[in-house]
Amino acid sequence: MAEPEITEALIEAHGLKPDEYQRILDLLDRAPSYTELGIFSAMWNEHCSYKSSKKWLRTLPTEGPQVICGPGENAGVVDIGDGQAVVFKMESHNHPSYIEPYQGAATGVGGILRDVFTMGARPVAAMNALSFGEIAHPKTKSLVSGVVEGIGGYGNCFGVPTVGGEVRFHPAYNGNCLVNAFAAGLAQSDSIFYSAASGVGMPVVYLGAKTGRDGVGGATMASAEFDDTIEEKRPTVQVGDPFTEKRLMEACLELMQTGAVISIQDMGAAGLTCSAVEMGDKGDLGVRLTLDAVPVREDAMTAYEMMLSESQERMLMVLNPALEDQAKAIFDKWDLDFAVVGETIAEDRFIVEFRGRVMADLPLKALSGTAPEYDRPWVETPAAEPLADVPELNPVDALKSLISSPNYASKSWVWEQYDTMVMGDTVLTPGTGAGVIRVHGTDKALAFTADVTPRYVRANPFEGGKQAVAEAYRNLSARGARPLASTDNLNFGNPEKPEIMGQLVGAIRGIGAACAALDMPIVSGNVSLYNETDGAPILPTPTIGAVGLIESLDALISGQPRDGHLALLVGETTGHLGQSALLAEVFNREDGDAPAVDLLAEQIHGQFIRDNRDLIGAVTDLADGGLALAAFEMAADAGVGVALDAEDCATLFGEDQARYLIACSFDKAEALMIAAGQSGVPLLTVGRFGGADVRLGGVSAPLAELTAIHQSAFAAAIR
Repeated sequence: MAEPEITEALIEAHGLKPDEYQRILDLLDRAPSYTELGIFSAMWNEHCSYKSSKKWLRTLPTEGPQVICGPGENAGVVDIGDGQAVVFKMESHNHPSYIEPYQGAATGVGGILRDVFTMGARPVAAMNALSFGEIAHPKTKSLVSGVVEGIGGYGNCFGVPTVGGEVRFHPAYNGNCLVNAFAAGLAQSDSIFYSAASGVGMPVVYLGAKTGRDGVGGATMASAEFDDTIEEKRPTVQVGDPFTEKRLMEACLELMQTGAVISIQDMGAAGLTCSAVEMGDKGDLGVRLTLDAVPVREDAMTAYEMMLSESQERMLMVLNPALEDQAKAIFDKWDLDFAVVGETIAEDRFIVEFRGRVMADLPLKALSGTAPEYDRPWVETPAAEPLADVPELNPVDALKSLISSPNYASKSWVWEQYDTMVMGDTVLTPGTGAGVIRVHGTDKALAFTADVTPRYVRANPFEGGKQAVAEAYRNLSARGARPLASTDNLNFGNPEKPEIMGQLVGAIRGIGAACAALDMPIVSGNVSLYNETDGAPILPTPTIGAVGLIESLDALISGQPRDGHLALLVGETTGHLGQSALLAEVFNREDGDAPAVDLLAEQIHGQFIRDNRDLIGAVTDLADGGLALAAFEMAADAGVGVALDAEDCATLFGEDQARYLIACSFDKAEALMIAAGQSGVPLLTVGRFGGADVRLGGVSAPLAELTAIHQSAFAAAIR
């Protein structure tokens, strides 16, 4: 079949700007073939090359004594002692999930799981961070239903527990939902597998499921804004099969024990193209592929389609040729394809052959290492206007407004559709702070959380970026976990707009400052840009996924308030209401500045919680909704009432940072006061747990009534 002629329209359809196409002409000293154009499009799009964000990503702290492998591989690797490591990453599947919610979300889960087991780790935990438009928007309910079903359908069948995450709603996501998927796995720290090819003349082997036409051009689609042609993009969404992925994982982990694997890379964005080029680039080698050997499940597939297909459940490996028969036998046993589709070569070339013809002959390094890199113009986000007066109101009515909103109601409708207990090591399930799993066969545990407050980031990208990391730090500390490291999923609009690029720059600066101060280096991550529809951007949403270590399950903080417990507040309260949940949900306002984040206070207060865990009956960090919402959630979880002394809404609902709410007995409270005085930590009594009511100042309501609202509001809203 003759390949199409390269036209301006075709170049534009591949997401390449005129100057980028000219760069291709200069590199090749000729016009590219259609297949070559597709390969350049895949490797040079925003989703694969990070061409707008590389400059700023390099500023993030990525190292530390705990870090075994930082950014650049399929996932980050962090030491947890005893010869063990946790391997984790977060990635987006935003555009596919908006176009086709079930498969978009499902294959997002599948892709992040492959990133983990490609490194030689068995996945042990998953999370997701989801952002949807306003409930009244005609697409929102179907998106929520499809995405949640897709996540559960894939993760449950694969067999990995979902232990945490978040769900939010805001009109800014009406035309572009966000689906950020996180996975973590466990491996031996001396048995990590990397993607850099090595050795000339080594066989390049295709593993897993067959290649089809699903997902062709998916990476390019993910690097463009949406418009009224969105339905035309549906064929670019992949189709997943979790049972095949489960077999692929078992086969890969078994294969890794044989010594046959020289390097391995999952086929994610841009499929065979990206995996082959990245392996060659990292190993300073060239690659020759023979597409006639690629297992396909559709007739008459072209070289272009095979190179750009994003069919799921596939891997690419450089193999020790002496063990080829043994390796093939493993994949035959698991009923998966195993095909030698090429070899490594000494020359800096990426050569693709099909049916006796050379379909592509390109400089491999130019496809990866010398992809365009932009220092895009940016403008700093203007300082927020001072917050206008906030009227006083009945604090119980304000609390009812929060807990009846789908943003702050219980998300049990969501996570009850996920298998949270598979594998038998889940200690704490979603809904009560950071999720916790036991490190199998040990007394250690790992805690996981995902956090960001997009309103803060829009108002003040630097402080909002800091706050996302700080909240993750607090969530882990509230479990008694020592924060280890982070992964970031940076979701923003069109970086070609200086104001959007300014949001990205400010947020990365804030994230970097917080990660350095709190010793939570970024070890992996993903950037998702062009999240816009018809020029309307999402809220800037730099999600932070974080992992913490609990040295012994005896050190886990997981208790609940009891009748008679005192309520103690760690941290300073000024009553910051700018960009608060109270403003958004009660007054339909999003004004004022984001709260300032004192990173030294965050570090000291988190350490105080971890050092005094034996004195703490229960603890939660304070975030959206401030003291009132935190106290209610603790009370509702335990089925015991609470009375807070404060009467004004600023004190009750303010969102000052570096704060925790502790429940403990009177004698433990005395000991905590002494410890706080010695550590210079602000600590004061703010109320008491007990009874059957929630009392805020002089106003009360039955806990049972409020709990019923909290438990039912989400499901009622999305039905």
